[in-house]
Amino acid sequence: MSLRKMHIDEVDTSASLVLRLVSTQFPQWADLPIKSIDSSGTDNALYGLGDDMVVRLPRIHWAVGQVEKEHQWLPQLAPHLPLAIPAPIAKGAPAEGYP
Repeated sequence: MSLRKMHIDEVDTSASLVLRLVSTQFPQWADLPIKSIDSSGTDNALYGLGDDMVVRLPRIHWAVGQVEKEHQWLPQLAPHLPLAIPAPIAKGAPAEGYP
């Protein structure tokens, strides 16, 4: 089942797509359960992976650049902030029909 569309030219995502991407790119997590997460955000589709990880897939072309920025800046900013910031632990690549 896909998450509901928020943009006309949005990329389709699904838990089965996430399973294929995780299985091929991060096989160490391939056996973890995947579930869609409702979100009020419009840039990314969110899927829970296991008990404590989240897979974020950009829904729309303008959100793709956010992935690189977050992987670059979050680890640098986190030690200087007064609250815990989630750390990116992996970055996938386009595959399985997902651009």
